[in-house]
Amino acid sequence: MAITEKAAPPGGAPEDGTPGADGTRTPPGQEGWHLSSPLALTLLLLLVVVFQGPVRGALSTPVMQSWMTVFVAVVVQALPFLVLGVLLSAAIAVFVPPSFFARALPGRPALAVPVAGLAGAVLPGCECASVPVAGALVRRGVTPAAAIAFLLSAPAINPIVLTATAVAFPRDPEMVLARFAGSLLVACGMGWLWQRLGRTDWLRLPAHAHHEGETRAEAFWDSVRHDTVHAGGFLVLGAMAAATLKAVAPAEWLRTAAANPVIAVLALSVLAVLLSICSEADAFVAASLTQFSLTAKLAFLIVGPMIDLKLFAMQAGTFGRGFALRFAPATFAAAIAGAVLTGAVLL
Repeated sequence: MAITEKAAPPGGAPEDGTPGADGTRTPPGQEGWHLSSPLALTLLLLLVVVFQGPVRGALSTPVMQSWMTVFVAVVVQALPFLVLGVLLSAAIAVFVPPSFFARALPGRPALAVPVAGLAGAVLPGCECASVPVAGALVRRGVTPAAAIAFLLSAPAINPIVLTATAVAFPRDPEMVLARFAGSLLVACGMGWLWQRLGRTDWLRLPAHAHHEGETRAEAFWDSVRHDTVHAGGFLVLGAMAAATLKAVAPAEWLRTAAANPVIAVLALSVLAVLLSICSEADAFVAASLTQFSLTAKLAFLIVGPMIDLKLFAMQAGTFGRGFALRFAPATFAAAIAGAVLTGAVLL
C-alpha cells in the first residue's frame, strides 16, 4: 500500500511540525496570525458600526465639528502640494544625475545658499512640497545648507504666494516686497547658520530602496509611493495637532494681544505655527486680522511657511527628530527677527 505525505504549505512548514523552507517550525495544528493593515481597518470600521450611536453623538458637538473642519481644511489644502513635492522629489531622485547639482550650484557652500534660496522662487508649491524636494536634494549630494535655504524660501517667495499676497493686500503693495525680502533673508541666514554650526549626524534621512533591475518609470513610481505614504502620515499627524489646538484656543486671546506691538508680533507668530495654514492661503487670513499692525501680519506670513505643526511633523519624518527639535526653535526665532527687521525698513 502506498504511503502519501501531506504537502507543506508554500513557503511554510508542514503540518507535522517539521521545519519549513524558511527554517521556521510551526507547531502541529497551529497557524500563524498577523494583524495586517486591511484587517486593522476592517476591525476599526466594525467598531464604528457597532458604536455608531456614541460616535455620532461625539462628532455632533461644536468642538468636534470645529476640529473636523480645521483638520479637513488643512489636509485638503496641503495634500495637492504634498503630491506635487513627492512627484518632484521622485523626478529628482530618478531622472536628474548627481552631476547636475554640482554644475548648477556654486562650489562654495556660502555662495550655494543664496543661489538655492533664489531657486525657491520657481517652485509653484507650498511648504508641503518643499520638504520632500529638499530631502531629495540632500540625498543627491546637495550641501544641507543650500537645501535648507531652498526648504525655507520656496513656500514664501514663489510666484503663486506672492501673487496671493498682492491680491490680499491691494492697499499695501509693500507687503509683497517685505514678504519676499524677509523670507529670503531668513532662509539664507538659516542656511549659513547650518553651514557654521550644523552637524551631519543630526540628519536622519529615510532610506530609499535601491532600484536595480527596474526601469526609470518603475523606479519613479516606487519612489512616489514610498514618499507619499511616509510624508502623508506626518501630514495627518500635524493636521490633527493643528485642529486640536484651533478648536480649544479662546478667540479672546487675539483681541487682547493686538493692543501691544511686541505681544502682537509674538501672538501672530505663534498663531501661524498653530494654524498650519498653507502658504497659498495664509495672506488672506493675515489680511482679515485687521486689528493687528502690518509688521505683526508680516511675522505671520514669514513664520508660517517656515515652521508650523504639520511642517515640524514632516521635517521630523524626512530629516529626523533630532534635526527638527533643533531646527524648529532656531527657525522660529530667526523668522520673527527677520520680520521685525524687514518691517522696520519697508513697512
